Amino acid sequence: MVMTEIIIRPVLTKADMKAFVDLPYRLYADNPHWVPPLKDEVYGLITPGKNPWFEHGEAEFFLAERGGQIVGRISAHIDHLALQQPAEQGMGLGCGNWGLFEAENGDVAALLIERAEAALRAKGMTRSLGPISLAMWDEPGLLVEGFDESPVVMMGYNHPAYADWVLAAGYVGVQDLLTYDLPIDKGLPELSSRIVAMGERSDKIRIRRVDKSRFDEEAALLLSILNDAWSDNWGFVPFTDSEIAYAGKKLKPIVFEDLIRVAEVDGEPVAFMMTIPDLNEKLKDFGGSLWPFNWAKLLWWLRKPKVRTMRVPLMGVVKKLQSTRMASQLAFMLVEYIRRDSVSKFGAVRGDFGWVLASNGPMRSVGEAVGGTVNKVYRIYEKQL
Repeated sequence: MVMTEIIIRPVLTKADMKAFVDLPYRLYADNPHWVPPLKDEVYGLITPGKNPWFEHGEAEFFLAERGGQIVGRISAHIDHLALQQPAEQGMGLGCGNWGLFEAENGDVAALLIERAEAALRAKGMTRSLGPISLAMWDEPGLLVEGFDESPVVMMGYNHPAYADWVLAAGYVGVQDLLTYDLPIDKGLPELSSRIVAMGERSDKIRIRRVDKSRFDEEAALLLSILNDAWSDNWGFVPFTDSEIAYAGKKLKPIVFEDLIRVAEVDGEPVAFMMTIPDLNEKLKDFGGSLWPFNWAKLLWWLRKPKVRTMRVPLMGVVKKLQSTRMASQLAFMLVEYIRRDSVSKFGAVRGDFGWVLASNGPMRSVGEAVGGTVNKVYRIYEKQL
């Protein structure tokens, strides 16, 4: 039997770009746990001029083709802000990335990863880190545990075999990202509840809702806290002003004042927690498109969404308070205040908390202390080039 040759070629045309975006819809067509992303969102992610990441990053995209059919895809990209970060935090000089990885089989995977590595070497990179698609703030990591349920919004899903294919290409795991499943309909554990009650008696602490009428100002505040809070974290790359504005525009339709809280100490904003309804519960049946009528369904649903799951994608406490009792107390208070409204106003029964770096002991402690258990593990791999 003659095997048809696998060709790896760059994305050059609109037809290539369409094939790149469309591929997962074929590969996961029979997988009940995969949630089709909105294609417009994917196009926005990978298109210079739409995604402000390209103001400090550059990317090449590749397709694998066999017998006239697209059987794989990958990106090879460099974030010039990431190159400026300390090497001990995961990025640093010489560190390139690959991501947006999909492959029909191990042979295809090997050729795609090899091509991405060659592209990074050609740009002077000496280390390859992936999958990161395209930034740590997008969909980082390869799912390695938790295949038996759908991901929540803004988290990825992939075939279980991918991990073996990446290892076969000479990679080793360098960091795990954890998500926590948290039952929220019955309150927090007793100890956490007592800490919340103590905080509620303090004159120094105020937990407030965000003011959506001042949305741009509030978004800038939250992301400035985030840039400070996460600055020592593994893989951290700061949000730019353009990215803050872009993130705010994308998040505004799914922002609810009851679900985003800011903690102030003596009038100074020092912590926040952002929670969003799990849109994947609604998007799962949309087939990746809002047309012709899904946009109306989504807008109607967003007027007063009822969901089973709330996702906590972002949470942060300013660096000067980290590792203090106050930081833990504020975290528990933010969780509890949002938990109450998530249950009473949105009908939620569970939360999905993360991702959390496996190396971030304090945040893992918060996840466990409020009753969470790890339900998914995403892994980032590295290789010297």
